[in-house]
Amino acid sequence: MYSTLNSFSSLYAAALLMLCGSGLFNTFMGLRLTAQSVSAFWVGLLIAGYYFGLVCGARLGHKLLIRVGHIRAFVACAAISATMVLAQASFEVLPLWLVLRLIAGIAMVTQFMVLESWLNEQTENRLRGRVFSVYMLVSGLGTVLGQLSLTMYGALDLRPLTLVAIFQVLCLVPIALTARSHPPTPVPAPLDIKFFAKRVPLSLTVLFMAGNLSGAFYGLVPVYAARHGMSTAQVAVFVAASVTAGLLSQFPMGWLSDRINRARLIRCNALILAVFTTVMWGWLDLPYWLMLTLSCVFGVLQFTLYPLGAAFANDHVEADKRVGLSAILLMAYGIGACIGPLIAGALMSLAGPNMYYVFVSACAVILVWRVRPARVTGEHQVDAAPVHFVPMPDTLQSSPAAVATLDPRVDPAVDQTLEMVQPDASAATQPARTEGATEGATEGTAEGAVAGDADGHLVGSRAANMGGPATAVGSDAATAGPEAGVVTGTAESPDPAAGKGARPPSL
Repeated sequence: MYSTLNSFSSLYAAALLMLCGSGLFNTFMGLRLTAQSVSAFWVGLLIAGYYFGLVCGARLGHKLLIRVGHIRAFVACAAISATMVLAQASFEVLPLWLVLRLIAGIAMVTQFMVLESWLNEQTENRLRGRVFSVYMLVSGLGTVLGQLSLTMYGALDLRPLTLVAIFQVLCLVPIALTARSHPPTPVPAPLDIKFFAKRVPLSLTVLFMAGNLSGAFYGLVPVYAARHGMSTAQVAVFVAASVTAGLLSQFPMGWLSDRINRARLIRCNALILAVFTTVMWGWLDLPYWLMLTLSCVFGVLQFTLYPLGAAFANDHVEADKRVGLSAILLMAYGIGACIGPLIAGALMSLAGPNMYYVFVSACAVILVWRVRPARVTGEHQVDAAPVHFVPMPDTLQSSPAAVATLDPRVDPAVDQTLEMVQPDASAATQPARTEGATEGATEGTAEGAVAGDADGHLVGSRAANMGGPATAVGSDAATAGPEAGVVTGTAESPDPAAGKGARPPSL
């Protein structure tokens, strides 16, 4: 197991750094704007803009991956994400921030698509559950560490934004240094909305309401906590405690859901959530330690709704349609994540910060009303039900196409909607080979100057045109090296023992 996980260490490290930055930014933004007396509605609108970018950017990101390849797409999008953060530090204009957050969401979902495509392509079926679980664990850990890093700052100045940009830049390092080749990219599954709306309406309701709750949580809980007199460090711990509790509860909740009627478990979860959050409506003056405890309970109940709803849906959809199912569930969750911050932010602007938990109770009551075991006919329940519970992300930090193929409940061999596309090799066209380069290759001095890309196309090196020893360290080759299969290193003295035409070692 260790060797399997170690082989993905660069991908896990990149995901960890990305989510450290994302987790830090969302909490900081809520606190900073609250300190400047900006309305909670604007905070919710900025969060909604980011999630809207995540939802709508998946297909755009897929086209970019096909056009330029995974490493170049990741590098470009990480640079865009860091630039958007630094731009927000430079221009404190809320309408501009909204546009910047939308662009950042589009860039981030493309980065996640790169990571998840790699994990999917190089994971054996028998290890998919293990690799996927570690990926989810790393994602949650990154969010928690991002929240806790805010405790290093006593004042709400712009220094945390610099740290967010640093995280976004550092996530480039493990990807830029990887020696992995282009993985094929999953095509976004067709969204057969009518079919799934008839087949799993209750699950779509659960995912939509879970999106409302999670979307509002990351931007507006810091506003709630700050308005109740918590310091910056206390707010960071308050939010991190909830996320950590939700992360740790995935496995025991999964154990329960594999043994208890899932509709009944979801309804019970929602009922407890509706009742206990009434304590946080502002009627009582609660000490910090008690609010921290309630935050943990809240995290357990809220962040398990998404995986419970997804498992419930998989119980009623055949294996050959589960990629499309994952896409439609993420879409429902994403739409909820866009709407929730707007509603909760508007309520908090009109009636005060306590309306956040009133909004949570209202969402939970809707689930109690809609998800009733009596409404589950079992007509379309699959033979394998209950399908094994799988921990799922709670922050929409996934690409709808790629994360579906990572889900161990999806069998790529039988799912007819799963289509993989190789990156377009012609997108990274190199300068045409000149006569000098051809002559150099004939004389045996440029055997290492030409390397096959992922589809066997030939890429010329600029070194051959310069008449010197052929190397593949030109600016184009250096950029495309690991991702296009270009071999970097000199080819002056191939090892005779390796035979004629032996490829030089990779740097």
